[in-house]
Amino acid sequence: MKLAEQPVASPEAARVLQPLGLADPWRWLRAGWSDLLAAPGIALFYGGCFWLMALLLGAVFRNKAEYTLSFVSGCFLVGPFLAMGLYESSRRREQGLEQSLAASLTCWDRRLGSMGMLVLVLLLLELLWGRASLVVFAVFFTTGMPSTASVLQAVFNPQNWQFVAVYAVVGGVFAALVFSTCVVSIPMILDRDTDAVTAGIASLQLVAERTGTMLLWGALIVALVLAAVLLPWAVGLLVVGPWLGHASWHAYRGSFAWSPLTPRAQPAPPPA
Repeated sequence: MKLAEQPVASPEAARVLQPLGLADPWRWLRAGWSDLLAAPGIALFYGGCFWLMALLLGAVFRNKAEYTLSFVSGCFLVGPFLAMGLYESSRRREQGLEQSLAASLTCWDRRLGSMGMLVLVLLLLELLWGRASLVVFAVFFTTGMPSTASVLQAVFNPQNWQFVAVYAVVGGVFAALVFSTCVVSIPMILDRDTDAVTAGIASLQLVAERTGTMLLWGALIVALVLAAVLLPWAVGLLVVGPWLGHASWHAYRGSFAWSPLTPRAQPAPPPA
């Protein structure tokens, strides 16, 4: 006799990748700007943090270029936690909750394990990036590590186009890896309490399957950051930093939806 099937409830949910177009990144920016205006004090705090990091990085590069890589490593440690605070601000506004700086500063404490794993992945990529950069420098600078002046001279000297091209390719590859791994993974960890591996895979899936949209999104991020740092004293980061943070939350929310998993079926117990 064929046994009846009974559903087994599951509290989990499956992520569903949404269709995206070239208009979506602009919509994310508009939504991010709205979030910034809704909580300008929170935005100013995080913008000030990003601005201070940029000033310190510039000072280290100009005066102690050999410590630049170490400082960048520190930015990789601090940056994700700062970004998560902005995502929390957008999340709370989306849900109609009261926004507060204290809540944004402590939102990561319940997700420290997942965030710690993701930061380790970022640090590994950054260390590999640094090693690859050293190889490029070793090929073009035979007198040891270059100083700040020699790096700038190499970049702006047309005779060193091979160095510039190779360095740009190497940097582009690692930048693409970092972007692909993190573009939605941190907001997903905040929103769903997802482990770092699952969030990273989802982020890579998004970039692989919605490549055109994500290329435009990455280009907009680069363009806005460059415009911000080219202003005197990089003051543009006071606005662009939190703006992109809020917009990245909407990039995540627009890229994935969540639906209950189809319940597994199992045979009903035989009648007594």
